[in-house]
Amino acid sequence: MTETEIRPTGSPAPSFPQDRTCPYQPPQAYTDWRGERPLTQVTLFDGRPAWMVTGHAEGRAMLVDPRLSADWGHPVFPVVVQRTEGRGGLSFPLIGVDDPVHARQRRMLIPSFGVKRMNAIRPMVQELVDQLLDDMLAKGPTADLVSAFALPVPSMAICELLGVPYADHDFFEERSRNFVGAKTTAEADAAFGELYGYLHGLVGKKQAEPGDGLLDELIARQLEEGELDHNEVVMIALVLLLAGHETTVNAISLGALTLLQHPDQLEVLRRDPEAVTGAVEELLRFTSVSDYMVRMAKEDIELGGETIKAGDAVLISISLMNRDGKAYEDPDTFDVRRKARHHVGFGHGIHQCLGQNLARIEIEIALGSLIARIPGLRLAVPVDQVPIKAGHDAQGPVELPVTW
Repeated sequence: MTETEIRPTGSPAPSFPQDRTCPYQPPQAYTDWRGERPLTQVTLFDGRPAWMVTGHAEGRAMLVDPRLSADWGHPVFPVVVQRTEGRGGLSFPLIGVDDPVHARQRRMLIPSFGVKRMNAIRPMVQELVDQLLDDMLAKGPTADLVSAFALPVPSMAICELLGVPYADHDFFEERSRNFVGAKTTAEADAAFGELYGYLHGLVGKKQAEPGDGLLDELIARQLEEGELDHNEVVMIALVLLLAGHETTVNAISLGALTLLQHPDQLEVLRRDPEAVTGAVEELLRFTSVSDYMVRMAKEDIELGGETIKAGDAVLISISLMNRDGKAYEDPDTFDVRRKARHHVGFGHGIHQCLGQNLARIEIEIALGSLIARIPGLRLAVPVDQVPIKAGHDAQGPVELPVTW
């Protein structure tokens, strides 16, 4: 399979990804990519051309199309972030493999992320959130909502679920930030190596002294029975640890920021706390923390009057799918009463986020409790002074200074 060139359209294809200027709005350039055509052309950092799917219906269709591959280990799989350019064919379990490998890995984990089990940890999440808010209020009346609240919630929860000692959270949170936010391949490789080494040792310890976390279950059910090898268990743990707190941190902090910038919608939730559950779905649609998904065509695909050739890079724009006027009335309006459950904030198809039930619980409890406990919460700086993450990262504020 070889990479093919996308036909010119008369003007250079814009670069991708692009940075946001408003934390909860798609980049300004995306405005030009919206319209009747569900497909546009962009250029990656290395000059490689790529197709970008922008339509809601078309994107959902592509995310279930077996002619698209998610195999990060393929030699010509598109590289969007320069720091991962030298990954040397490394595939990440669950998110960076195709069936049947993906299906085998997912089947092993589905029971651990079911609705019943997730609901059983609600009291733990609520207790954690209450304690963090107690600490914030005691230290107030100012705080960085990211480090004081949004980060510890999912970090502690995923540690509890996996059976990872929370005493080590400073170590893996720092390495996770270094890996996700690395500017060079060397920085990313160093952070990855330290995370891998930590989890490699943890798996060995758990083999000798089993606990009762998800990681212990994987070792007992799959590693000891030969369904998984040691490296695969370590890599699955690494993916779950990264995914289990990185995106949810952003969803909580970006959700809080969006509500503070829309006081009329915040007031709806103050008057009707039960509406928070639906508001979480609208926040996931409106903010699109995960801006895009990357795929590679394994065969020629006809879409929107164009032919995506085998080997072409394909980007599924979560932001633009979630703002498609054909799928949502007034898509750029933030409305906590909107029925937005068919958004693609957690992806779609076989690679849809495995931990979405946990994420929903964390976001709902975190934001609901924050609204109830600190009614005077407001930004401590103008919104244009809130530092936000680059376009190639999960979207959200780096820091969120608040006061009350």
